[in-house]
Amino acid sequence: STPTDTYTEATTILNNSYYDYQYYSENNSKSPCDSETVSNFTSVFLPLLYSLVFILGFTGNGLVVCVVLKYLHRSNLTDLCLLNLAVSDLLFLLTLPLYAHYSAVSHWVFGDFMCHISGGLHNVGFYSSTFFMVAMTLDRYVLIQHVQKASKYRSMKTGMVMTTCVWALSFCISLPAFIFTQVVIERVACEYSPEDRTWIKYNIFSTNILGLVLPVTVMVVCYSRIIPTLMKIRSTQKRRIVKLIICIVVAFFLFWAPYNITLFLDFLRFEGTLTDSCELDTNLILSTTVTETLAFSHCCLNPIIYAFAGQKFMRRSLMMLRKLLPWYCGIKTQILLRFRNQMRLGILMAVDIFNTCLSLFFPVGPVQWNPVCHLYEC
Repeated sequence: STPTDTYTEATTILNNSYYDYQYYSENNSKSPCDSETVSNFTSVFLPLLYSLVFILGFTGNGLVVCVVLKYLHRSNLTDLCLLNLAVSDLLFLLTLPLYAHYSAVSHWVFGDFMCHISGGLHNVGFYSSTFFMVAMTLDRYVLIQHVQKASKYRSMKTGMVMTTCVWALSFCISLPAFIFTQVVIERVACEYSPEDRTWIKYNIFSTNILGLVLPVTVMVVCYSRIIPTLMKIRSTQKRRIVKLIICIVVAFFLFWAPYNITLFLDFLRFEGTLTDSCELDTNLILSTTVTETLAFSHCCLNPIIYAFAGQKFMRRSLMMLRKLLPWYCGIKTQILLRFRNQMRLGILMAVDIFNTCLSLFFPVGPVQWNPVCHLYEC
């Protein structure tokens, strides 16, 4: 095979999502590396992880959407942001089955139209989730630091305007992915064309700056002002709400920062800032694979955070599950009652045996102590 063919094989595994693009043209003079081991690893690792993330994330975020919509008449601005955050994650997750198949067979089989749609939806889901977390951070800051001003704007009408603006902004930023993501015929891959170097750079910098630097900066500034105020507040409700938002923010940073750093290092290699070598190429490919999967799995984490950090959400979720799955709750109740009755019967039998044994040595009879009455107040 020619060096170009070998390099094409080496870089195919980098194109498993809308973030990973072909950075080199066919005339690239850099030496190709043997990627068979890495390719075998990603063809098994990525489809399995993508499928797992899709199942868990879709179930959890779907539950969030159902719960918030069920109690929408009781919702506030925070609930509206959490609803839109879950919808953003669902948009993100909808494309994972396509990329799981893409990773397994190493070529795109869904056509050019689905290539445009999947790349765009991935971008929209990513940016909208980031912006909604920024909006929640600013909302918490105003609510705690400027209580009197907060009551003027924290209405559902204002929330709907904010939601519309966030979705519109996310869509505008994602337009290049909708337009320029395409099926590259030479490699049957869904990605930016190697000639679109400007849009490749745009995607990398927008991901790093708008997807990581901007939200982290806003969070650090806001929470550095919020924490001293929290030390003076005794209200458990306010502490609980802020704890929920902080958990979401910290989880987002820990899951997305490694991938953004790896993506930036890959860009530096592309620009020639880093000395290219086979070892560096292999390490970056493996790092991209692992950190990308870690980043995508953040979609599964938000519902877990709601359940453990938000008592209101957990209570509403349990109420909905009882209504949706009455047969399960009924079976669970029957099992518990049966277990309790069996324990009670066992204790009574043990007491009878104990009394019978004592009566053999004490004809007067033992003092009748009934532990069942003690336990069950009979």
